[in-house]
Amino acid sequence: MFSWMGRQAGGRERAGGADAVQTVTGGLRSLYLRKVLPLEEAYRFHEFHSPALEDADFENKPMILLVGQYSTGKTTFIRYLLEQDFPGMRIGPEPTTDSFIAVMYGETEGSTPGNALVVDPKKPFRKLSRFGNAFLNRFMCSQLPNQVLKSISIIDSPGILSGEKQRISRGYDFCQVLQWFAERVDRIILLFDAHKLDISDEFSEAIKAFRGQDDKIRVVLNKADQVDTQQLMRVYGALMWSLGKVINTPEVLRVYIGSFWAQPLQNTDNRRLFEAEAQDLFRDIQSLPQKAAVRKLNDLIKRARLAKVHAYIISHLKKEMPSVFGKENKKRELISRLPEIYLQLQREYQISAGDFPEVKAMQEQLENYDFTRFHSLKPKLIEAVDNMLSSKISSLMNLISQEESSMPTQLVQGGAFDGTTEGPFNQGYGEGAKEGADEEEWVVAKDKPVYDELFYTLSPINGKISGVNAKKEMVTSKLPNSVLGKIWKLADCDCDGMLDEEEFALAKHLIKIKLDGYELPNSLPPHLVPPSHRKSMPKAD
Repeated sequence: MFSWMGRQAGGRERAGGADAVQTVTGGLRSLYLRKVLPLEEAYRFHEFHSPALEDADFENKPMILLVGQYSTGKTTFIRYLLEQDFPGMRIGPEPTTDSFIAVMYGETEGSTPGNALVVDPKKPFRKLSRFGNAFLNRFMCSQLPNQVLKSISIIDSPGILSGEKQRISRGYDFCQVLQWFAERVDRIILLFDAHKLDISDEFSEAIKAFRGQDDKIRVVLNKADQVDTQQLMRVYGALMWSLGKVINTPEVLRVYIGSFWAQPLQNTDNRRLFEAEAQDLFRDIQSLPQKAAVRKLNDLIKRARLAKVHAYIISHLKKEMPSVFGKENKKRELISRLPEIYLQLQREYQISAGDFPEVKAMQEQLENYDFTRFHSLKPKLIEAVDNMLSSKISSLMNLISQEESSMPTQLVQGGAFDGTTEGPFNQGYGEGAKEGADEEEWVVAKDKPVYDELFYTLSPINGKISGVNAKKEMVTSKLPNSVLGKIWKLADCDCDGMLDEEEFALAKHLIKIKLDGYELPNSLPPHLVPPSHRKSMPKAD
């Protein structure tokens, strides 16, 4: 598929023509190998932060990570999207999913255990081997021939419990695993149960592991049909308050409210809200394949910036170390002064504080290293990354734009995504301006007698009312002039600056549509055209 696949890694040092890659994926990989990886290797970036990226990391499909406490509906959510069971699936009110399950596309249905999965070069999981057998025994890949999985992969995670025992008994660093996935997935969906809003200590730590990935996080308030409208308002407020204490961002997270399983709603009062929220979430997920290249580019930029900062930190520690005596004392002093060193480097290199790794975690890791073995700063490696960020990235963005414009729109298809795209169960079907589209009778006719009474109070002349008189009635809706102006253009079918009784009835109908919370059409749909004007109106394409 890619012309560079057979080239040796040494090709990353070549200049000129190597930059003229033919694909976005190839361009990303080439930039990483030639510009970022040498800097990472020189300053032990992979030991401190994240393993080196491999081919599969650039070529894999968009991935979604589901995280939540037990019995919030994570596995059921996957079943809802796929509309079929998958190998290893277990659903129940008790903590059932005790493993990480990567649900991916495969020609035949089956599962692959973790130890075999991390040696497969075609899967993006090889670097998970560093978490050991305790994790790999709780990791598997479920493969099945499902249309949805042709476009995306989904990672199901173990349900989170409260209590210290649960965290210790895992046998591996749960938050570190989540952080590894968070760096590589396209979406992180946090699921909450309307009856279970408390954020346990481990769940709080898990959310904090997503630091720096805030743009990927979406929140789902599941099982919302089990409470009434008043309770739902309280639940939503409580959830936002709980999240505000854990996620330290000024922006409010997007929360999707609904009941994401294929069962009847227990409370139908908010059905319309749930349908609109589900469609918004579906659109967000469906757009992932189209945005995958931009997401990988964004992650590469974040990684390059962190690699630069890491190089500055490590080289500064090396420079401060004495050549002969007092090395251990100086090491302890430097570790304790790390917050001050951060501030010094921020001023010296004009770096944002948000680009630096967490101080406490860095201090703990530095305890295990001999600072005298670190490398001094190599300006050429820094310059290579700076050059990539200032010029190469913009070229790659142009390539992405060209590729997107030349290729058809890529959307996730199949499963639950097909159930609401066509037919009468499409969102908004038969509502608002679409009401009456399937009916032979003009939909405005049922309310026309009421509108006619108003019409004849507005002093019509030769069966029509002037714009001035029409305005007197239309402004009583309290809609802004910009909206009423659009309604006037839609209703004045013959563009004579006056309204006959059918056009006036249409204007009142469009006002009602807007007041009911629906959007107005940009052009008048054929079924809304008044019967007496249908011959004079141009036919829709």
